[in-house]
Amino acid sequence: MKYIGAHVSAEGGVENAPLHAKEIGATAFAFFTKNQRRWESPPLSAKSISLFKENCAKNGFDPTQILPHDGYLINLGHPDTEALEKSRNSFFDEMIRVEQLGLSLLNFHPGSHLNAISIDACLRRIAESINLALEKTKGVTAVIENTAGQGSNLGFSFSHLAQIIDDVEDKNRVGVCIDTCHTYSAGYDLKTETGYQQTWHEFDEVVGSRYLKAIHLNDTKKELGSRVDRHENIGLGFLGKEFFIRMMKDAKWENIPIILETPDTSKWAEEIAWLKKVREN
Repeated sequence: MKYIGAHVSAEGGVENAPLHAKEIGATAFAFFTKNQRRWESPPLSAKSISLFKENCAKNGFDPTQILPHDGYLINLGHPDTEALEKSRNSFFDEMIRVEQLGLSLLNFHPGSHLNAISIDACLRRIAESINLALEKTKGVTAVIENTAGQGSNLGFSFSHLAQIIDDVEDKNRVGVCIDTCHTYSAGYDLKTETGYQQTWHEFDEVVGSRYLKAIHLNDTKKELGSRVDRHENIGLGFLGKEFFIRMMKDAKWENIPIILETPDTSKWAEEIAWLKKVREN
């Protein structure tokens, strides 16, 4: 079973996220548990937590089909000690919120060296940050999202992901989310049949397919290897519709959340319906 959805709004409370997902015909969804552009937000209320769980159950969303995303300000590899501590505290808060909601995954961007420390030092800081969060929580897997490699962002190479995972102590609570736009922009040729097979073979060899916990399914406005993160709606970018047909026909992507982050949100219901049709034919 392929669980297909989008990153929906949680405006008015996290309890509304599953309702928005249901409206677009989704069988999976992503959302922010708090304001993604602020360091601090009020704690989740007992009422919101209860309603969220109730709405998920009513609309057929199991925790394995839901992929919360952390805030944009967090940099778990920050070179500055004070800023790193701030990021770690915020990430811990995100993990607690996910735990309170009864969910099992937290998706996050690994971090940036900001041209102040080495790549290796930054990757070690990211792994240390994950270890600290896992020590203080339970039941939630930290899901590292690969990046396009824009600016000083790390995680664009599969070797970066593998290095972080190698330094995480609890291997059962770390995973990876592959963003198709980021992957192509980072230089992995997902578009051609040969490139598609080579990319996933390399991922399995370098990282390990057992760590793949989710997919962000996006087309891209930028060419192969551009290292620029610009999402596009399905079939309108450089990846093209044939790539998405190949993804939907591929048995590897069963039973994990497949999440759209395409820019024209008015097309989400249409895109989800098309992907389901492709999968079934």
